[in-house]
Amino acid sequence: MLPTREEAEALLREAEPHNPGAWAGHSRTAARCAERIARACGDLDPDKAYVLGLLHDIGRRFGTRHLGHVIDGYRYMLSLGYDEAARICLTHSFKQGSRTTDGYIGRFDVTGEELAEIRSALKTAPMDEYDALIQLCDAISGAGMVMDIEERMADVKRRYGAYPQGQWDANLALKAHFEQKMGRSLYEVTGQEG
Repeated sequence: MLPTREEAEALLREAEPHNPGAWAGHSRTAARCAERIARACGDLDPDKAYVLGLLHDIGRRFGTRHLGHVIDGYRYMLSLGYDEAARICLTHSFKQGSRTTDGYIGRFDVTGEELAEIRSALKTAPMDEYDALIQLCDAISGAGMVMDIEERMADVKRRYGAYPQGQWDANLALKAHFEQKMGRSLYEVTGQEG
């Protein structure tokens, strides 16, 4: 189950003052990108893509956490009955098909119980094209603009000190996958001519 666009926008507006920062602008950029890519693909629902993009980082409403925002968002969306949004909160930080926390970029600032819950949920999460789409949009979305995917990954590498090659390659594969589906450049569709 998912909230409507209006409900999702209200959730983000309500969350923003709890932890002010660039994450809300990043989420809005990801939502716009997801909507445009879904429309260009033709086999994905643009409204669903928008909502999932908007809420993928909603766990940040609870404070500045790295891996912790994944479990915070997952639990929050489940508490509201939004299981599809909860799944995206969980899967957006792990590349398509990954069922482990290996390669996570950032601090493991979670309790043992939270880490066990993340790992357990990842093992059973039914990942589909929406998970892949939000992972791609997360990788190209700045706080208020679409970024070149390699520039965004380089920025993350500067901030965190590393960017595993496997994650880098997975992001480029996602870009190629969606460009093939759309038959157009990712940046043409998202509004940034690369």
